[in-house]
Amino acid sequence: MKSEPDVYGINHLKVEKETLWDGIRNYQARNFMRSMQKGDRAFFYHSNCKPPGIVGLMEVIETHLTDPTQFDENSRYFDPKSSSENPRWDCVKLKYIGQFSNKLTLSEMNSNFDVSELILVKKGNRLSIMPVSSKTAKKLFGFLGDAN
Repeated sequence: MKSEPDVYGINHLKVEKETLWDGIRNYQARNFMRSMQKGDRAFFYHSNCKPPGIVGLMEVIETHLTDPTQFDENSRYFDPKSSSENPRWDCVKLKYIGQFSNKLTLSEMNSNFDVSELILVKKGNRLSIMPVSSKTAKKLFGFLGDAN
């Protein structure tokens, strides 16, 4: 799950302990989020920074929540086509698990994974939420170690 560190980074989550992962406005990313289950783990990826990469770990604690930002006219994520009777956007609630002592950079992932293992390394990929198989997650942990 990607976020810009100056907008909402791993340190924000560490302080808050829990957060709604709201504001997703891409249908494919939303659908990936809809497939999440309570107890799933998610890598926290810092994007739009130098260098981008995986910095932490989160756990899904609630799923299939209605994203409240779609109804807020003052939010940049407001969606006038969405209604409380027929919401278009969901979110999940996540809790902080830990931060990795080393960032696994996108460059390192490009060198060690192919697209069949990790969608993130596909050129031009801009999705904020992407699935990671158990096998690939284990390989990622091999580079990252434990989250503190």
